[in-house]
This record gives sequence, C-alpha cells and structure tokens, in this order.
Amino acid sequence: MTEPAKRIRITVGAVQLEAELKRTKTADEVYAALPVQAPINAWGEEFYFKIPGVKDYRETATSQVKIGDVAYWGAGQVLAIFFGRTPMSMGADPVPADRVNVIGRIVGDATQLRRVMEAPTIRVERG
Repeated sequence: MTEPAKRIRITVGAVQLEAELKRTKTADEVYAALPVQAPINAWGEEFYFKIPGVKDYRETATSQVKIGDVAYWGAGQVLAIFFGRTPMSMGADPVPADRVNVIGRIVGDATQLRRVMEAPTIRVERG
C-alpha cells in the first residue's frame, strides 16, 4: 500500500492554501525543513522565499510551470509558488527566471494569493 501524498499548509496574510507534494527527494527535503516563516518576495505573480538547508536533486528541473505549481530553485535556495503571470510570461502561464524543480501543486485556487500581494511574510508548515 502506498502512503498518501504529503500535504503542506501555506499561509500568506488572510489566505490559507494547501498543497500536495510530489514523491521526489527534493519534495521530501522541503517537507523535512518545515515549518518555515520567512519574508516574502514577489516577482510578478510568483511568491518566493528562502528555505535553507534543502538539497536540490534536480529531478524535475524545468522552465515549464503552471498556475498553482510549487517549485524549489536550488541555486537560490528558495521555494516558489506560482499564481499568475511573471515578468517573463508571454501568455497566461507563469515563466520562472531559471529552471526549477516542481515539487508540488496547490489544491484549490492559487490565484487567491493575488489578494495578499502586500503581505510581508509567508508561513509554510506540514499539513
């Protein structure tokens, strides 16, 4: 019997979302590093923040992401949450600044994060 997917809870201001993690080594590393509360950075409609101590296995390194993807960028030691267009977008999909490992996906409507663009911090914990 396979174990259920690991879930995380993401809180930004008044918005709380859950995400389901993939079964990858990088996703397991991120899960092990939780909980994390950090200053939040925005790049278009992408939130990203430092999450140190995570080994990046680059299993799913890609520049193709969708709204709702949760990804880890090893070079910057940051977790990124995509909820809309980024400065590099040509269409409706977000485009990361560099290749990232997609480690999970928001369950529900990631575009709710547009309501909390001014929030100073993000909290991510095991769900």
